[in-house]
Amino acid sequence: GQANAARDKLYDLRECDLSGVKGDEFDLSGVIMTKTDMSKSSLREAQFSKGYLRNSNFEGADFTNAIVDRASFMGSSLRGAIFQNAVLTATSFEGADVENADFTDAYIGDFDIKNLCKNPSLTGENPTTGADTRLSAQCGPAK
Repeated sequence: GQANAARDKLYDLRECDLSGVKGDEFDLSGVIMTKTDMSKSSLREAQFSKGYLRNSNFEGADFTNAIVDRASFMGSSLRGAIFQNAVLTATSFEGADVENADFTDAYIGDFDIKNLCKNPSLTGENPTTGADTRLSAQCGPAK
């Protein structure tokens, strides 16, 4: 089922140009994205459970109310992305660029927040919402 991202067919979106796409409420659980351009895409209430979202461009993407659990954004650019009220449990932002991202009211597990707060790019202010990136992720001011 969806909880395990089981699919009859694999969503392979490697190297696709999907910039500006309207993917609201899409179920992309288990999707494979490498070198994919999803910049400025609307992904509100979309599901990316167990997504392999590495080395891709999500700059300015809107993940408001999305479920992005057990996913990996390693090496991806999430500059200016919006994760308001999103579920981000067991999701890795290691090696991802999260400058100017907004994590306001996102559900992030305690262990995951500790790792996110260590990301050196967790800085700036979201250009759309005006939210301070570090504070929106509940990390407190930079040391």
